[in-house]
Amino acid sequence: MISTQDRHAAIELIDEAVAAGARRARACALLGLSVRTVQRWTRDGEVSEDRRPSAERPTPPNALSEAERADVRALCNSPEYASLPPSQIVPRLADAGLYIASESTFYRVLRADDAQHHRGRAKAPRAPKAPPSHTADGPNQVWCWDITYLPGPVRGMFFYLYLILDLYSRKIVGWEVHVQENSTHASALVQRAVLAEGGMGKPRILHADNGSPQTGSTLLATLDHLGVIPSYSRPRVSDDNAYAETLFRTLKYRPAYPAGGFADLGEARAWVLDFVRWYNTEHRHSRLRFVTPEQRHTGADAAILAQRQALYAKAKAERPERWSGAVRDWTPPGPVTLNPAGASATATQLAQAA
Repeated sequence: MISTQDRHAAIELIDEAVAAGARRARACALLGLSVRTVQRWTRDGEVSEDRRPSAERPTPPNALSEAERADVRALCNSPEYASLPPSQIVPRLADAGLYIASESTFYRVLRADDAQHHRGRAKAPRAPKAPPSHTADGPNQVWCWDITYLPGPVRGMFFYLYLILDLYSRKIVGWEVHVQENSTHASALVQRAVLAEGGMGKPRILHADNGSPQTGSTLLATLDHLGVIPSYSRPRVSDDNAYAETLFRTLKYRPAYPAGGFADLGEARAWVLDFVRWYNTEHRHSRLRFVTPEQRHTGADAAILAQRQALYAKAKAERPERWSGAVRDWTPPGPVTLNPAGASATATQLAQAA
């Protein structure tokens, strides 16, 4: 590091050497400097200060002396003020007719001594917990499920849609509509979904929110019997179960969705049945290279996407002047991760459960 004073001295020596006939580059090299460095120092005709964070800087004239800093520390640690933060200490000193330093200076002195910590009986703030993260590279490895409200015939009356989604294929593998929310209905739904997918005894992860139907003892006992590993979002965090929430948005923004409400439970079940059929077998999912969830779930998407890739390659070969770059990428998407910010060994969990 070179102080501003040393910069002035170096530039004066270089200017004297140049005035005596020496080359500037040679004069700079004798001092271990480059011409570019000297030019940067003398930008706008004045010698600039070293602005690097690690540069040594002179002590500002308004800084507290070491004795004054010791007085601040002693005051903060005194029995009268030991349990108070500087925001409480400074006003009390002012009421007593004393001014030692500003509130920010008190905080600065305490932080420098690593003395600014949480005080009192309340729990100290904790770092946020990372959300659970799971990766699926095939169907029936990770399921996400949730419950959403369906409007009833009158304001304030609702039906409850229980829905299970496969993370890898986005296929709806189980659903029911009831007039109550409880763990018994959730337990029966999970059991039917496992039997329908032929997965009895095969470990899988079931991710859900922290509601009472999702954490009830009836459901937990069923999951243990089926060999399903429960996983839960963080409390009061809705986007830890983003795939289920996104599917609910797709459902409620369908053109045929009855915004005025369903007349009865039978109508609600009939409408959801039609939606599930459309979503699983007709809806081309944008995140699946525009194949249906059913095609992705059964593995039929590989042949479909390969046929598309061949078609595009053929079209480019026949009319190359119409293509400015590579053909559209139709390769099947890879594994899918729930909450990728947090690392979780899903494969290890499944292997241990198996």
